[in-house]
Amino acid sequence: MTRPASAAGPVAVLGLGEAGSEISRDLVRAGIPVRGYDPVAPAPAGVVMADGEADACTGAGLVLSLTTAHESEAALRAALPGVGPGALYADLNTAAPGLKQRLAEIAAQAGVAFADVAVMSSVPGRGLRVPLLVSGAAAAQVTAAINGVGGRAELLGGPAGAAATRKLVRSVFYKGLAAAVVEALRAARAAGCEDWLRGNIAAELAEAGPDTVDRMEEGSVTHAVRRADEMSAAAQLLDELGIPARVTEASVAWLTQLAQENAAAH
Repeated sequence: MTRPASAAGPVAVLGLGEAGSEISRDLVRAGIPVRGYDPVAPAPAGVVMADGEADACTGAGLVLSLTTAHESEAALRAALPGVGPGALYADLNTAAPGLKQRLAEIAAQAGVAFADVAVMSSVPGRGLRVPLLVSGAAAAQVTAAINGVGGRAELLGGPAGAAATRKLVRSVFYKGLAAAVVEALRAARAAGCEDWLRGNIAAELAEAGPDTVDRMEEGSVTHAVRRADEMSAAAQLLDELGIPARVTEASVAWLTQLAQENAAAH
């Protein structure tokens, strides 16, 4: 049975890389005692460096795990001996929903209140004020605890993995868009028109409105055949320029599928 949870006591931060160090600094500036652990990175000023995960969690009311996805389970297991009664464990790592669910099960078996926390923007420049989405069994308590120390957490609710799902479907768009920009700019650089394309992309993004998403989706479906041909030509251009057409070729595949679906529907 999970112990009653609260956030009384210091905050433990596991992982003191870019995100962990910035959040730790903001907590310290807010006058909140912080105990941290990272096997490689040093502790920011004001953060008490612990000897390990369990040591960092000893006496903490709130634990923020900011390691990496592939280290998150090991960090949780190492931390559990030090997580005291009533403490809250929040995993802020970007991971697949299945991993978040496994972490929740491990925590539940140990009687530790756990929440899946998705970081919804970049931490640099925002620190503790970065927007967060929270799900899992202890979502309400963790949301209140994070907001209580100056954070910007939003209660999503639902099981562990729900917040991670929203983060990752957004990543498909946002990180995919960034990859498309990188690919397009490399092609434009090779073609001698990089400055023009930078300005064009910036103008398109600046002019985007509430109907942009609908137009992009509906246009791709309606004009799938023509756009597949256009992107095939773009892929040929990139090949001639010596630029890998990874995003472009993926676009061709999607547009081809949409065209096939249209044909089957009619």
